[in-house]
Formats: sequence, structure tokens, C-alpha cells
Amino acid sequence: MEKNVGLIDKIFRIIVAIVIAYILYAQILTGVWAIVLGIFGFIMLATSLIGFCGIYKIFGCNTCPTKSK
Repeated sequence: MEKNVGLIDKIFRIIVAIVIAYILYAQILTGVWAIVLGIFGFIMLATSLIGFCGIYKIFGCNTCPTKSK
């Protein structure tokens, strides 16, 4: 699995995950939408830690800089 998530993209995803965690912790959003948002936040955090995004792979996107040989 090649990495396709760059540094700025990782930072943005982590910030989004933290904001979502706060929204859920403060119970600003509850019910089904809270569960959906929680799953989305977990996916954002996981893809930032792994460095791979399946949706990027489907659409051919890559924010990770290429390594020069």
C-alpha cells in the first residue's frame, strides 16, 4: 500500500478529527448523526495515521510528495 496522503493533508485530517471528537464529547450533536460523524472522524484520523486514503486511490489523487532518486 503506497502512501498518498501528504503532510498538510495529514495535519488537516487530524484537526478535523479533533474538532469532531470535541463535538461528540460536548454532546453538541447526538443521535444517529453523532454516530455518522464519529465514524467519519475515526476514518479521518486513521487515514492520517496510515498515510493512505482509499478514495484518493480511486480518483487517482496523491498529496504525498514523490521521492527523488
